[in-house]
Parts: sequence; C-alpha cells; structure tokens
Amino acid sequence: MQSNESSVHYSRWDDSSRDEVSMGTMSGTEETSCYRRISQKLCTGKLGIAMKVLGGVAFFWITYILGYVTGYYVHKCK
Repeated sequence: MQSNESSVHYSRWDDSSRDEVSMGTMSGTEETSCYRRISQKLCTGKLGIAMKVLGGVAFFWITYILGYVTGYYVHKCK
C-alpha cells in the first residue's frame, strides 16, 4: 500500500503544437485533508469494521423504537 498519492496534470494549449504533461507526488500531510484522514482511520481495518457493526446495531434499534412508537399511536384504542 502506497503512502503517497500520485497526480498527473495534463494541459493542452490551442496555440501550441506540444502537449504538456506533468507528473508529481503529493505527500500525505500536504494535500490530504483532515476529513480524509479521519475517514480513512474510522472506515478501514478493525476499527472500521467495529464502527460499521456499531452503526448497524444503532440503526436497527432506532428503527425498532420508531416503529414501536408509531405502531403504538396508530393502533391505540380510544
């Protein structure tokens, strides 16, 4: 797994007969935003799996509680 990302910049000018292609590498601390680092940390590896499982369990219980409350008020006897 590479720690640096490669970038290719291609520019073509109408008045020039040559095409310009420049290649470079971006270091992780320069171009990587804070959100991307947090996302990579929380969504990959063992921590990512644990976050997905906890998110699924939380989603299940929220849906269950909303359904229970909705069903209670819909089927409530007068």
